[in-house]
Amino acid sequence: MGHVRDLPKSRLGVDVENRFEPRYINIRGKADIINALRKSAGEASRVYLATDPDREGEAISWHLLEILNLDHDEDCRVEFHEITKDVVQKALSSPRPINPNLVDAQQARRILDRLVGYKLSPLLWRKIRGGLSAGRVQSVAVRMICDREAEIEAFTPEEYWTITALLSDDENPPFKARFFGTLAGKVDIRNAGEAQRIMDAVRDVPFTVISTATKERRRNPALPFITSTLQQEASRKLGFTVKKTMLIAQQLYEGLDIGPEGTVGLITYLRTDSTRISEAATREARNFIKERFGTQYVSDVRQQPESKKPGIQGAHEAIRPTSVHREPSSLTQFLTPDQFKLYRLIWDRFVASQMSAAVYDVRTADIQAGPYLFKASGSRLRFPGFTVLYSEGEDGKADNEEEFLPELKEGQELSLIGLEDEQHFTQPPPRFTEAMLVKALEEKGIGRPSTYAPIIQTIQDRGYVKKVQRRFVPTDLGKVVVNLLREHFAEIVDIEFTANLEKKLDLIEEGEVSWRSVLEEFYGPFAERLARAERLIGKVEIPAEMTSEKCEKCGRPMVVKEGRYGKFLACSGFPECKNSKPLLLEIGVPCPLCGAPIVERHTKTGRVFYGCSAYPQCSFTSWDKPVSERCPVCGGPMVERRSAQGKTSLKCTNRECPAAGGDGKRPKEAG
Repeated sequence: MGHVRDLPKSRLGVDVENRFEPRYINIRGKADIINALRKSAGEASRVYLATDPDREGEAISWHLLEILNLDHDEDCRVEFHEITKDVVQKALSSPRPINPNLVDAQQARRILDRLVGYKLSPLLWRKIRGGLSAGRVQSVAVRMICDREAEIEAFTPEEYWTITALLSDDENPPFKARFFGTLAGKVDIRNAGEAQRIMDAVRDVPFTVISTATKERRRNPALPFITSTLQQEASRKLGFTVKKTMLIAQQLYEGLDIGPEGTVGLITYLRTDSTRISEAATREARNFIKERFGTQYVSDVRQQPESKKPGIQGAHEAIRPTSVHREPSSLTQFLTPDQFKLYRLIWDRFVASQMSAAVYDVRTADIQAGPYLFKASGSRLRFPGFTVLYSEGEDGKADNEEEFLPELKEGQELSLIGLEDEQHFTQPPPRFTEAMLVKALEEKGIGRPSTYAPIIQTIQDRGYVKKVQRRFVPTDLGKVVVNLLREHFAEIVDIEFTANLEKKLDLIEEGEVSWRSVLEEFYGPFAERLARAERLIGKVEIPAEMTSEKCEKCGRPMVVKEGRYGKFLACSGFPECKNSKPLLLEIGVPCPLCGAPIVERHTKTGRVFYGCSAYPQCSFTSWDKPVSERCPVCGGPMVERRSAQGKTSLKCTNRECPAAGGDGKRPKEAG
């Protein structure tokens, strides 16, 4: 049921003059729950509080303690990390008092966020426009996205070339060797002329092997999931948003009806930064692997790195199935498709983490051609180990193994079959996907994994960033807000400052510092900057993008503005003329039904779809982007379809055509 008490929405709710004393109220709409709990507690001989095993859960238990008038010293708090019969019964046998340090850490976070949000957001309303917000963590996330965009805009591509030789030892299939440089070191090829000179120099000279090496390479399995790695992998492999991942993981944790066993929690607690696994779970997994795959697939080394946080967090485990014997295939009929996908991902990752390493034979060769040096390498899988079950995804990388080289000898001459040169350009850093942003926030110590989903949702809802092909792009509004905060509230968008605040919250949890002292240290300088900014900042105008289109009501130029659901056209004479209309972005493809231009549109939730510009006369819509190419099989319309891993392919929309992607169905209509 979540929180029952909180700071009031209508006012600050923090007495700054009285050492930040919070003023909690019962949350509107929770009266029935509170009354039912009070009634039940009054009739019960004993009350146990079994909220989630983290700071926020501890704070909820403390609020319940207050509401129900329970004894603060009573052993009423029970904590468990999986909702299964044995674990819950064990937890009930050893209750403890509420941990005040955990409550204080959560209270400090809540008050910090309230001070920043309720003091800074009204400034943005007055200086930029209403409906905006600033947050201690969300503002840093927007800054990171803006900084990445600035890097991309400032990036100057540099040309470089590669040369590949196709060689043969006359007994085995040909293999490739890449130009490296000379015996003295690496040589970079900057233009086509340099590439041509090198190819001319080696075309008629012997290619001689000067050294070879064969080594063993072991690839260890990834550790079991923590919250952030689950969010990243579900984004890469399943195409899930962070919000969707957490929602489904919560369902798996709380429990689902799986037939004969009844309702049972399928995974352990989903908000954790520990990769620890209990002895019992490890033993169960290793026995399962031995029976299913064989003894050679059981890891001879237990991966048990310490938790990132000492103390109370040491009780946390990684995210794992509550029983490895509940194989995903046995639960298909009880789970929704998305629940099944996420459960299988968690199950596979956990079991793989206890399996042996994959072993590769890696062979390399240095090959001299005149004054130049070429290098060849290849690998061959000798033992698959954990890869029979699972391999970790990577952002923007394909998981391709090289072809294995033939066995070569020093001094051996090779036949040159052909040379190929290729032009390349250095690429700017990529924009953040959700997975990449979560990884960056975690690496920099910004926020906590449980906060990433609401942060990512908020910065989109406020119009600070938008998604283009599943990657974040800052809007003009986002850039304006970040620049204002950077100039007047440098610490709010400072990555190191925000990370240090998170460390101080950890120290509160560990009982080493007072929550009030942390707030006092932060609020003094913040209040001074707030007063100064109020004096110095004038009204900030977001520059409007002028268009050649004229307003049909008053004749003035129309401008592009950004709203809650994306960009739209508005009259430049506002507020005298309030004419506005959708901004239709043509994609350069005619409608397959009527021939009118297809345009990009947005749903009320901001999702992009494509429709005919002649709507409502023509009703063509598609979630997938139509392209001008026609199907080579049937000549029908084609669309660009992106997989969950971000790969793009063209699919035919003709239901009967074999090129329709396997299911023979047209893209779903956007409505």
